Amino acid sequence: MNWWENTLLGNTILQWLVALGIIIVSWAVIRGAKHVFLTRFKRFSTHTRTTLDDFIVQLSEGALIPALYLGALYAGVNYLTLTPKVDKLLHVAVMVVVTFIIIKTITSALNYLINNALGNDAADIEKKKQARGIIIIVNIVLWILALVFLINNLGYNITSVVTGLGIGGVAIALASQTVLGDLFNYFVIFFDKPFEVGDFIIVDDKMGSIEYIGVKSTRIRTLSGEQLICSNTNLVNARIHNYKRMENRRVVFTLGVVYTTSPEKVQRIPVLIKDIIISQKDTRFDRAHFSAFGQFSLTFEVVYYILSADYNLYMDRQQAIYLSILNAFKREGIQFALPTQTLQISNGISPFTGVEAKS
Repeated sequence: MNWWENTLLGNTILQWLVALGIIIVSWAVIRGAKHVFLTRFKRFSTHTRTTLDDFIVQLSEGALIPALYLGALYAGVNYLTLTPKVDKLLHVAVMVVVTFIIIKTITSALNYLINNALGNDAADIEKKKQARGIIIIVNIVLWILALVFLINNLGYNITSVVTGLGIGGVAIALASQTVLGDLFNYFVIFFDKPFEVGDFIIVDDKMGSIEYIGVKSTRIRTLSGEQLICSNTNLVNARIHNYKRMENRRVVFTLGVVYTTSPEKVQRIPVLIKDIIISQKDTRFDRAHFSAFGQFSLTFEVVYYILSADYNLYMDRQQAIYLSILNAFKREGIQFALPTQTLQISNGISPFTGVEAKS
C-alpha cells in the first residue's frame, strides 16, 4: 500500500493533498487576478473624478476578494469526508461569514448611494452629518434582519421569538409614540427639506437660524442669542417662514400728508417717491398711489422690492428711501399729516349745545 493511501482523520493522505491543492491553486489564481486587475483598476481610478470606481475598489477589497478566498477554502474542505459534527460547524461558519459579507456589501452600497446623492460641495457637509443618523438606523435594521435570517437558517425555531418581539414592539411603540413620531418626522425633514442647517426661519412667535437637526429635536439659535430646542414633530406640524429661500423681499408702506396740500403736489408725490426708489441699488419699484382719504390725512401706498433676502440690506435701503422722502418733502414744502382734530364755530352757534352764543 502506498503512503498516500494511509488514512488520517477519516481521509486518505491523497484526499488531504488534493484538498490542500484546491485551496492553494485557487488562492494563487485569486491573488494573481487581484494583482493584475485590481491593481490596474486602482491606478485607473486615481485619474478619474468620479467616486464610483473608488467604491468598487473598496467593495472588492472588503467583500468580493474575501468571499472568493472563502469559497476556495470551502471547496477544498468540502472535498474531504467530514464527520456530521465537523460538517455542521463548517456550515455554520460559512453561513455566518456569507451573511456578514452580504450585509456589509448592502450597507456599504447604501452608504455610498446616500453620500453620493448629497454631493461633495462644502454646503453638503452638514447634510452628510444629518444623514449619519439615517444610515445608523438603516444599518441597525439590516443587521437585526440578518441575525434573524441567520438564526432561522441554522435550524432554530424563532416563531415564538418573533411573536414576542412583535408584542413587545407594539408595547414599546405605544409607550414611546412621541419619540417615534419625532424619529419619523426626522425622515420627513431630511427628505422633504422644509429647512436646512443655516436657514433663518420664523415659527409661531420665535425666530432664529437652524443650528442642528437631530433625530428627535432641532436646535435654533435665536436672535437674542439663546438656543431654542424644538421637537421635530412640532416643527413639521407648524407653519414655518423660511427667509433664506426668499429671493426678494416685498416692502409695503404708507404715508399721509395734510389735507391742505395742493392737488398739484398731491399728483407729484407718487412721481417723487418712484424716482427715489429707482435711484437706490438692489431695489425694484412696483407702484405708488394716492390710495385713500384718511381721517386726518391724504394717504399714499407704496410698494417696492428688495432684490435680496439679506435683512440688513433691506433695513439699509428702507432707511435711505425714508430719508430721501423726508428731504424731498421738505424741499417741496409738503407736510406730513399728524393725528389732529379741528373745531369750527360758525354763525355764533355753539357746536356743543346748538344754542346761539351771547356776547
